[in-house]
Amino acid sequence: MTEKTITSKSKKISFMNLFKRETGFLIFVAVLILFPFGMNLVTGSGLNEGVTKYWNGQFIAFFIMAVLAMSYDLLLGYGGILSFGHAAFFGGGAYTMALLITHWGPVFSAKYKITLPGGADITSFIIFIVALLAAALVALLIGLLFSATSVRLKGTYFAMLTLALAEAIHILAKATDFVQWTGADEGLHGVPVPDWINPTQFRLRFYFIALAFMVISYFVIRRVTNSPVGRIIVATRENEDRMRMIGYNPATYRTITFLVSALFAGLAGAMYSLWNMSATPSMTSATTTINMLIMVILGGMGTLVGPIIGAGVMQTFGLFLYEWFGARWPLVFGLIFIVIVLFFPYGVVGTFRLRKLELQRGWQRFIDLFKAKKE
Repeated sequence: MTEKTITSKSKKISFMNLFKRETGFLIFVAVLILFPFGMNLVTGSGLNEGVTKYWNGQFIAFFIMAVLAMSYDLLLGYGGILSFGHAAFFGGGAYTMALLITHWGPVFSAKYKITLPGGADITSFIIFIVALLAAALVALLIGLLFSATSVRLKGTYFAMLTLALAEAIHILAKATDFVQWTGADEGLHGVPVPDWINPTQFRLRFYFIALAFMVISYFVIRRVTNSPVGRIIVATRENEDRMRMIGYNPATYRTITFLVSALFAGLAGAMYSLWNMSATPSMTSATTTINMLIMVILGGMGTLVGPIIGAGVMQTFGLFLYEWFGARWPLVFGLIFIVIVLFFPYGVVGTFRLRKLELQRGWQRFIDLFKAKKE
């Protein structure tokens, strides 16, 4: 058997294993791919207009919030790190994207024109890529600041320090000293998103870009959590002293967790600023972090799929509750949240998996008992 044949077979096996492990998620993604076309058939509106365009927009917000929730789940669910400053990464990515596209993009495109050999102008695409990379870098730097100043603290002290750091960034975003750049309290609005990715003109295109962003983020974060580093992160969460005794530095792995979660939160912020064509101080507020926490708790900590469900529940429930109850919808949602936590103490996914495991064990005990009586 040649090396090429062995490699081909191993790829087939790994793909089949991936499909078996992620069957539910892949079916969910397939449904989301077909959703705009299904809405088009049901409503009769065009793919980029009417009801279909409206719901595509709601799902775009959901996809981006799902990535943000997954990034927080990596920090809290897998790393056991309760941070009240996660919105700083989200807002940092959003402001970096908005600032570069608004202030640097026009200057660059006026001076330079980058074309492919066929003559296609890709200047706006290059600006987008540079701004996206810059947003990721800024989020990483903020994550490094957080980890350097607070990663050795624990419990309440750690949570309060992350809240203080995030509040400092929130105040900086609102500062009138930089009003010509950041818009202070009003934020940046009317961000000139490149035409080829403009969510108003090409809603369906942005829908699939946001969906791809969510799917890629899911598999990358899943890969991180299943890697040796990910297992050490979980082990550190379970027993930090034991990991220190066998030679691992908990601070190092807490820093890695911070940086990876900050990276995805920053990218989510960048995408959200493109979707909303704005960046506002509210993106860096403690309220945004609390919303992430609710998404993770609703779906189930340490599951990745759970935060996606939590983001979907908040997005859809928030929309309908606002239509039904107006400004009082957060109160109603709070009551619903209390009920969900009472009946699903480990989140929707976490509780479902626990009940499934209990049923399997109960069924196995019944089979063993039946076999014992038969013998």
